[in-house]
Amino acid sequence: MKKHLNTLFVTTQGAYLAKDGETVAVRVEGQTALRVPLHTLESIVCFGNVGCSPFLMGACGERKVELSFLSENGRFLARVQGPTAGNVLLRREQYRRADDLGFSAGVAAACVLGKVANCRTVLLRALRDHGDKVDTPFLQEAINRLGAALRRLQSGLGLEETRGVEGDAARVYFSAFDHLIVRDKKHFFMRQRSRRPPLDRINCLLSFLYTLVVNDIRSALESVGLDPAVGYLHRDRPGRAGLALDLMEEFRPMADRLAVSLVNLGQMRRDDFVVSDGGAVRMSDAARKTLLMAYQKRKQEEMVHPFVEEKMSLGLFYHIQALLFARYLRGELDGYPPMIWK
Repeated sequence: MKKHLNTLFVTTQGAYLAKDGETVAVRVEGQTALRVPLHTLESIVCFGNVGCSPFLMGACGERKVELSFLSENGRFLARVQGPTAGNVLLRREQYRRADDLGFSAGVAAACVLGKVANCRTVLLRALRDHGDKVDTPFLQEAINRLGAALRRLQSGLGLEETRGVEGDAARVYFSAFDHLIVRDKKHFFMRQRSRRPPLDRINCLLSFLYTLVVNDIRSALESVGLDPAVGYLHRDRPGRAGLALDLMEEFRPMADRLAVSLVNLGQMRRDDFVVSDGGAVRMSDAARKTLLMAYQKRKQEEMVHPFVEEKMSLGLFYHIQALLFARYLRGELDGYPPMIWK
């Protein structure tokens, strides 16, 4: 079993990372602000204007510590990694199967089914936890419509039909999302999903969290020898990690719940965000750090994986799903089992 280690998030602008013996030294204005032993890390994520020495990059590649660079607002830029893991036969099978539209439709349906089932669970939990504060009939109608979508996804749809069900389900889910927010509704709301740029505080939180999730899933896929770029629901497009996006679908509701919890518990406030004259919203440095800490803490929580029936940290679930997908490609499983939250 892969051990779930720490992720070092570096958000201080102007910081420089260097190898100092067997540690990562984070230097700010010429002073060492932090030292972290390399053997305790599984990844380093740098946001914005953060530099890194070639010697540290080499050490990370040798020790399979993922080193990623994102923009200050969380857009993926680049990754430094060592030799590709896994054997060529697995990747050749991945590429062959991606050309099979029937196989792709089956994978797509599994990924979307996991997403829709988990979105439905998010709404059910909102009814359970805040039944006296939410519009119960509206949420119940959305829950029923997502249930109907689940039944359609199990009827052997083609790839385009599956995409249509996914799009309809997403519209139903996000139409109900605003009802999940029960604190400071004046400043925290969702009218519709907006991405580049996010146009409200909730969309800003979701976009940033989705970037973190897809980055972790990409690392998990690479660690088992799969190519993150070749997907089935998300078809080939230059610069897009299609398979990482496929497997991310079932984990989006986990990020949604974290965003809603941070707002409802008052850990995110209106002043944690900056709204530009054009309407784009971004997080302050302090809010970004709060979110990163909450995400890391969430990954360290433990629960039983429903398929392998072992208790593990949630951060390992990404790796387990990558392993299960590899097993499916090898013919060891009859189908890809998406992660469905209880």
